[in-house]
Amino acid sequence: MSNHHRSSSKNGLPPQELLDDLCSRFVLNVPKEDLQSFERILFLVEYAHWFYEDNSVENNPSLKSLNLKEFTSLLFNSCDVLKPYVAHIDDIFKDFTSYKVRVPVTGAIILDETYERCLLVKGWKGSSWSFPRGKKSKDEEDHACAIREVMEETGFDVSKLLKKDEYLEVIFGQQRVRLYIIAGVKDDTSFAPLTKKEISVCHSL
Repeated sequence: MSNHHRSSSKNGLPPQELLDDLCSRFVLNVPKEDLQSFERILFLVEYAHWFYEDNSVENNPSLKSLNLKEFTSLLFNSCDVLKPYVAHIDDIFKDFTSYKVRVPVTGAIILDETYERCLLVKGWKGSSWSFPRGKKSKDEEDHACAIREVMEETGFDVSKLLKKDEYLEVIFGQQRVRLYIIAGVKDDTSFAPLTKKEISVCHSL
Protein backbone atom coordinates (compact mmCIF):
# COMPACT_ATOMS: atom_id res chain seq x y z
CA MET A 1 0.00 0.00 0.00
CA SER A 2 2.98 2.34 -0.04
CA ASN A 3 2.41 5.42 -2.11
CA HIS A 4 5.90 6.90 -2.38
CA HIS A 5 6.21 10.03 -4.44
CA ARG A 6 9.13 10.35 -6.81
CA SER A 7 10.63 13.38 -5.14
CA SER A 8 11.67 12.40 -1.66
CA SER A 9 10.07 14.47 1.07
CA LYS A 10 12.45 16.73 2.93
CA ASN A 11 11.97 16.63 6.72
CA GLY A 12 8.88 14.56 6.09
CA LEU A 13 7.15 17.50 4.38
CA PRO A 14 4.97 16.68 1.36
CA PRO A 15 6.78 17.03 -1.99
CA GLN A 16 5.63 19.67 -4.48
CA GLU A 17 3.87 17.17 -6.74
CA LEU A 18 1.72 15.93 -3.85
CA LEU A 19 0.83 19.53 -2.92
CA ASP A 20 0.00 20.22 -6.60
CA ASP A 21 -2.23 17.16 -6.63
CA LEU A 22 -4.05 18.19 -3.44
CA CYS A 23 -4.46 21.73 -4.75
CA SER A 24 -5.94 20.64 -8.07
CA ARG A 25 -8.12 17.99 -6.45
CA PHE A 26 -9.62 20.18 -3.73
CA VAL A 27 -9.11 23.85 -4.57
CA LEU A 28 -8.85 24.40 -8.33
CA ASN A 29 -11.91 22.55 -9.59
CA VAL A 30 -14.48 24.28 -7.40
CA PRO A 31 -17.18 26.75 -8.43
CA LYS A 32 -15.90 30.32 -8.85
CA GLU A 33 -18.15 31.63 -6.10
CA ASP A 34 -16.43 29.33 -3.59
CA LEU A 35 -13.09 30.95 -4.41
CA GLN A 36 -14.41 34.42 -3.65
CA SER A 37 -14.50 33.92 0.09
CA PHE A 38 -11.60 33.00 2.30
CA GLU A 39 -13.94 31.04 4.58
CA ARG A 40 -14.90 28.80 1.66
CA ILE A 41 -11.27 28.46 0.53
CA LEU A 42 -10.18 27.46 4.03
CA PHE A 43 -12.93 24.84 4.24
CA LEU A 44 -11.58 23.40 0.97
CA VAL A 45 -8.03 23.50 2.36
CA GLU A 46 -9.36 21.67 5.43
CA TYR A 47 -10.80 18.91 3.20
CA ALA A 48 -7.39 18.65 1.51
CA HIS A 49 -5.77 18.42 4.95
CA TRP A 50 -8.09 15.57 6.00
CA PHE A 51 -7.27 13.74 2.76
CA TYR A 52 -3.54 14.30 3.34
CA GLU A 53 -3.74 12.89 6.89
CA ASP A 54 -6.12 10.03 6.05
CA ASN A 55 -4.51 8.86 2.82
CA SER A 56 -1.11 10.36 2.06
CA VAL A 57 0.40 10.03 5.56
CA GLU A 58 -1.32 6.70 6.13
CA ASN A 59 0.16 5.24 2.93
CA ASN A 60 3.57 6.85 3.19
CA PRO A 61 5.03 6.74 6.72
CA SER A 62 7.92 9.02 5.72
CA LEU A 63 5.45 11.92 5.44
CA LYS A 64 4.95 14.06 8.51
CA SER A 65 1.55 14.58 10.12
CA LEU A 66 0.74 18.32 10.06
CA ASN A 67 -1.73 20.47 11.93
CA LEU A 68 -4.19 22.53 9.89
CA LYS A 69 -2.22 25.78 10.20
CA GLU A 70 1.04 24.16 9.03
CA PHE A 71 -0.77 22.48 6.14
CA THR A 72 -2.56 25.72 5.18
CA SER A 73 0.73 27.58 5.06
CA LEU A 74 2.32 24.90 2.84
CA LEU A 75 -0.63 24.84 0.44
CA PHE A 76 -0.83 28.65 0.17
CA ASN A 77 2.89 28.79 -0.58
CA SER A 78 2.73 26.10 -3.27
CA CYS A 79 -0.65 26.59 -4.95
CA ASP A 80 -0.66 29.30 -7.66
CA VAL A 81 -4.21 30.53 -6.98
CA LEU A 82 -3.41 30.94 -3.28
CA LYS A 83 0.14 32.37 -3.50
CA PRO A 84 -1.03 36.01 -3.84
CA TYR A 85 -2.53 35.79 -0.33
CA VAL A 86 0.48 34.31 1.50
CA ALA A 87 1.27 37.67 3.13
CA HIS A 88 -2.19 37.69 4.77
CA ILE A 89 -2.26 34.05 5.81
CA ASP A 90 -2.21 34.71 9.56
CA ASP A 91 -5.25 36.99 9.38
CA ILE A 92 -7.05 34.64 7.00
CA PHE A 93 -6.44 31.69 9.35
CA LYS A 94 -7.50 33.68 12.42
CA ASP A 95 -10.73 34.81 10.71
CA PHE A 96 -11.44 31.23 9.66
CA THR A 97 -10.96 29.94 13.20
CA SER A 98 -13.41 32.48 14.60
CA TYR A 99 -15.82 31.85 11.70
CA LYS A 100 -15.80 28.11 12.38
CA VAL A 101 -17.03 28.53 15.93
CA ARG A 102 -20.14 30.22 14.52
CA VAL A 103 -21.01 27.48 12.00
CA PRO A 104 -24.08 25.54 13.23
CA VAL A 105 -23.49 21.96 14.39
CA THR A 106 -25.99 19.12 14.09
CA GLY A 107 -25.92 15.48 15.09
CA ALA A 108 -27.93 12.83 16.90
CA ILE A 109 -28.65 11.31 20.28
CA ILE A 110 -29.00 7.63 19.41
CA LEU A 111 -30.98 5.62 21.97
CA ASP A 112 -31.62 1.89 22.25
CA GLU A 113 -35.07 0.32 22.47
CA THR A 114 -35.20 0.70 26.26
CA TYR A 115 -34.19 4.39 26.15
CA GLU A 116 -31.51 3.53 28.74
CA ARG A 117 -28.43 3.41 26.54
CA CYS A 118 -27.06 5.94 24.09
CA LEU A 119 -24.21 6.05 21.60
CA LEU A 120 -21.16 8.23 22.20
CA VAL A 121 -18.07 8.74 20.07
CA LYS A 122 -14.55 9.83 20.94
CA GLY A 123 -12.31 11.92 18.69
CA TRP A 124 -9.12 10.52 17.18
CA LYS A 125 -6.79 12.47 19.44
CA GLY A 126 -9.26 13.66 22.07
CA SER A 127 -10.18 12.18 25.39
CA SER A 128 -13.77 13.41 25.70
CA TRP A 129 -16.89 11.55 24.65
CA SER A 130 -19.70 13.25 22.74
CA PHE A 131 -22.75 12.56 20.60
CA PRO A 132 -21.93 12.07 16.90
CA ARG A 133 -22.19 15.51 15.34
CA GLY A 134 -20.45 17.97 13.05
CA LYS A 135 -20.57 21.32 11.26
CA LYS A 136 -23.06 22.04 8.53
CA SER A 137 -21.81 22.41 4.99
CA LYS A 138 -22.83 25.35 2.83
CA ASP A 139 -26.60 25.25 2.03
CA GLU A 140 -26.99 21.90 3.86
CA GLU A 141 -30.20 21.34 5.82
CA ASP A 142 -29.92 20.53 9.54
CA HIS A 143 -31.35 17.01 9.31
CA ALA A 144 -29.23 16.18 6.23
CA CYS A 145 -26.09 17.27 8.10
CA ALA A 146 -27.06 15.08 11.08
CA ILE A 147 -27.59 12.05 8.81
CA ARG A 148 -24.24 12.63 7.06
CA GLU A 149 -22.26 13.19 10.26
CA VAL A 150 -23.74 10.14 12.02
CA MET A 151 -22.94 8.01 8.96
CA GLU A 152 -19.35 9.31 8.81
CA GLU A 153 -18.71 8.92 12.53
CA THR A 154 -20.57 5.66 13.26
CA GLY A 155 -21.26 3.97 9.91
CA PHE A 156 -24.97 3.91 10.83
CA ASP A 157 -27.73 5.32 8.60
CA VAL A 158 -30.35 7.16 10.68
CA SER A 159 -32.28 8.55 7.70
CA LYS A 160 -35.29 6.24 8.18
CA LEU A 161 -35.47 6.85 11.93
CA LEU A 162 -34.91 10.62 12.02
CA LYS A 163 -37.95 12.84 12.58
CA LYS A 164 -37.26 16.45 11.62
CA ASP A 165 -39.20 17.94 14.54
CA GLU A 166 -37.71 15.74 17.28
CA TYR A 167 -34.53 17.42 18.46
CA LEU A 168 -32.85 19.30 21.29
CA GLU A 169 -31.17 22.61 20.53
CA VAL A 170 -28.79 24.76 22.56
CA ILE A 171 -26.64 27.80 21.85
CA PHE A 172 -23.01 27.72 23.01
CA GLY A 173 -21.56 31.21 22.66
CA GLN A 174 -22.20 32.05 19.00
CA GLN A 175 -22.76 28.44 17.89
CA ARG A 176 -26.10 26.66 17.53
CA VAL A 177 -26.04 22.93 18.26
CA ARG A 178 -29.03 20.79 17.24
CA LEU A 179 -29.18 17.08 18.15
CA TYR A 180 -31.94 14.92 16.68
CA ILE A 181 -33.33 12.19 18.93
CA ILE A 182 -33.07 8.78 17.26
CA ALA A 183 -34.79 6.13 19.35
CA GLY A 184 -35.29 2.39 19.08
CA VAL A 185 -31.90 1.34 17.71
CA LYS A 186 -31.23 -2.33 18.38
CA ASP A 187 -28.57 -3.22 20.98
CA ASP A 188 -26.69 -5.50 18.60
CA THR A 189 -26.23 -2.82 15.92
CA SER A 190 -22.56 -2.57 14.97
CA PHE A 191 -21.02 0.86 14.72
CA ALA A 192 -17.75 1.69 12.98
CA PRO A 193 -16.52 5.11 11.87
CA LEU A 194 -16.10 5.65 8.12
CA THR A 195 -13.62 8.48 8.57
CA LYS A 196 -10.16 7.54 9.75
CA LYS A 197 -8.33 9.93 12.03
CA GLU A 198 -11.51 11.69 13.05
CA ILE A 199 -13.30 9.23 15.32
CA SER A 200 -11.41 6.52 17.14
CA VAL A 201 -14.04 4.79 19.29
CA CYS A 202 -17.80 4.35 19.32
CA HIS A 203 -19.26 3.40 22.66
CA SER A 204 -22.77 2.51 23.83
CA LEU A 205 -23.72 3.44 27.36
